[in-house]
Amino acid sequence: EDSAWRVVSVFCRSVMSEKLAKMGEMAVGLNKGHKVTKNPQKPRQARRKGRLNKKVKFVRDIIREVSGFAPYEKRAMELLKVGRDKRALKFIKKRLGNHTRSKRKRDDLSSAIQQMRKAQTQ
Repeated sequence: EDSAWRVVSVFCRSVMSEKLAKMGEMAVGLNKGHKVTKNPQKPRQARRKGRLNKKVKFVRDIIREVSGFAPYEKRAMELLKVGRDKRALKFIKKRLGNHTRSKRKRDDLSSAIQQMRKAQTQ
């Protein structure tokens, strides 16, 4: 008797799960809820904020060429030339106030030094 009830309950569960699968809407689990098609949306303008394009790069290069480096940048470049990278980072961080920005600035200044050296050799 007991095993017969088990067979019936397993059969009922399988029938119910088949019905739910045919409906395509699960009541529980990761994929629960009414099935809908996603509405495609174009990417937001804010997503590309800060991305560098040709025109902005050109303008920044001209400004850098005309105005040169700020006094704190010159001092940091001197530290980099001597080989005091960590000291330069600390100095720039003190001026800019942000560790990530200071690392980026240090990399920019070191690449500027390399470009200057390359220009002198040519």
